[in-house]
Amino acid sequence: MFQRVFIANRGAVAGRIVRACADLGVESVAAYSDIDADAPHLEAATATARLPGYLPEDTYLNVDAIVAAARAAGADALHPGYGFLAENASFARAVADAGIRFIGPAANLVESLGHKTEARSLMRSHGFPVHAGSAVLDDEDAALAAAADTGFPVLLKPANGGGGIGMTVAATEAELAFAFRTATTLAERAFGDGSVYLEKYLARPRHIEFQILGDGQRAAALFERECSVQRRHQKLIEESPAPNVDRDAVDAVAARAASALEALGYDSLGTVETLLADGEFGFLETNARLQVEHGVTEEVTGVDLVAAQIRLAAGAPLADVLPAEVALSGFAVEARVYAEDPVRMLPSAGRLLTFRLPRMTGVRAEVAYREGQTVTPYYDPLLAKVIGTGTTREQAIGRTLVALKAFEVRGVETNRDALRDVLASEPFIAGRLHTRFLDDLL
Repeated sequence: MFQRVFIANRGAVAGRIVRACADLGVESVAAYSDIDADAPHLEAATATARLPGYLPEDTYLNVDAIVAAARAAGADALHPGYGFLAENASFARAVADAGIRFIGPAANLVESLGHKTEARSLMRSHGFPVHAGSAVLDDEDAALAAAADTGFPVLLKPANGGGGIGMTVAATEAELAFAFRTATTLAERAFGDGSVYLEKYLARPRHIEFQILGDGQRAAALFERECSVQRRHQKLIEESPAPNVDRDAVDAVAARAASALEALGYDSLGTVETLLADGEFGFLETNARLQVEHGVTEEVTGVDLVAAQIRLAAGAPLADVLPAEVALSGFAVEARVYAEDPVRMLPSAGRLLTFRLPRMTGVRAEVAYREGQTVTPYYDPLLAKVIGTGTTREQAIGRTLVALKAFEVRGVETNRDALRDVLASEPFIAGRLHTRFLDDLL
């Protein structure tokens, strides 16, 4: 096992990694920017390491500064969390070159699975279903030809992107040329790579993902998460198990996801994301990292995913990391509380005059801030993740609702009203979910 883990991230995920390290008896070193000097997880960490500055490119995206800080701290492993550099293959290599173990997949897997068209090809070659789409498009003519094969409407997507940035819909040939130029421009600006490809546009699919763990020899699936309630392609509410699905069918897809990553030699924690449309699952992407919503799976399986990820990186075989049998137990629903305008859903900055989460039975809260701290426009505006659990789905929903109502926040606007509206709505309670759910409801 590692002696000291450097945490190259901030907020709720940094706090979560600190707790996992403590449970494993491993020292933790929490990196922080100047703006995050009062973050609550810093007190819980064994040590801290300042990354001078406040802009992401100077701090949590600064490869040289992070690697130097990790070496100076005497870390023998580094956890990237999620976001920032978590899926950056060059960063993973730089960490390894410094003699520090990267807590994540091998860099070649991060690279190949991070490229969307290569990932589609790899998953298809190992027997996983993939919705209709194209390879990287060289020009507008190639886009027109691919769209003719796929059929309109189509969705243009950055080949090296994520987070919904640059995704553009074209319903006709006339729209496609403009959409192609728009998508390539946005991809270049956001990711430094204007490569795009297209997929058949699915108007109201469900977004269901599968949690996978692998040790390079074997891989196993820990069931699924429903992530269909989104805004601008960003998840807002997640739950497990997924409602209103055929259990045998979804378990079969989970097994196929594990089999595909096992064939690739996957050696860490990862998530295979799919879209379910017209009864058919199709590959969306693989996130070669810890997911924001990992706590949902932890609550219904009893498996500490962060500790498992650290143990796998330290060389533990999968058989030692997971129980002989992992069963679904109960239900869990997570709501992401953001500092943002509840109507326009734009970030809201300011000082947290009041920030008090309730302590309730059956409710787990992962917080990124504490009272008195300032929410800045420089980082993701996630304030907290509120997870309600129960022996029934209705109980888990109810506990999440009550916790959101009792969560006191003053100083910034939040999306709590929108979250409560979703959780209390008849379509959500009935499990009639799809990726345009929020647009239809609000």
